[in-house]
Amino acid sequence: MTHPLRSLFLAGFLSAASLTLVSAQTTQPTETKEAAYTRTITERAAKIVATLGELDAKTSVQVRDVIANQYRQLNDIHEKQKTELSALKSKPQDEATKAEAAKVDAATTAALDKLHAQYLKKLGRHLTATQIEKVKDGMTYSVAPNTMRAYNEMLPNLTEAQKAQMLAWLVEAREHAMDASTSEKKHAWFGKYKGKINNYLSAAGIDMNQAGKDWQARRAAEAGK
Repeated sequence: MTHPLRSLFLAGFLSAASLTLVSAQTTQPTETKEAAYTRTITERAAKIVATLGELDAKTSVQVRDVIANQYRQLNDIHEKQKTELSALKSKPQDEATKAEAAKVDAATTAALDKLHAQYLKKLGRHLTATQIEKVKDGMTYSVAPNTMRAYNEMLPNLTEAQKAQMLAWLVEAREHAMDASTSEKKHAWFGKYKGKINNYLSAAGIDMNQAGKDWQARRAAEAGK
């Protein structure tokens, strides 16, 4: 039989231990916004690095950090633009304010262009041209190769010259999309260039509406086999 004093002692000990545990849990530091952002961009960069094939451990970390830092610097530029344009909204929306907004946008574009060139140079110190292409696709959800693949499937009779022009436009769209601030704006760049491609093909006598219907019919027939 357990002695009453021993039971009381154990109860007190367990109670104190529970309080200590609760206290430890409640005083655990929560992840700061900056730490969460760093973790997010580092994980995003690591996923891109994983698509590049065999890299030694040191190079993998270096490339991951280059990509993560690019995300950070892009965000800094876009946040600066957002802040400056937001401040202009409180001013009278006259020609002078519009001119100021245009200057902010121009400065943002210049900063992005400079950063873009520096970024590719940094990647070039560690990666091949083919691997850099994969990084670009990783930053833009592989829209360029997936779109080109879809066009080739939809339009099997494209000439080599047509394919080359279409690919050139998708690659140009990707360069812009790499620097965009959100996924929506990245996709918007591709949407703009897909419109250009569709106009180009229509001018060549291709009925894009009918081609799309025929492609869907072929896909449905293949799925039904």
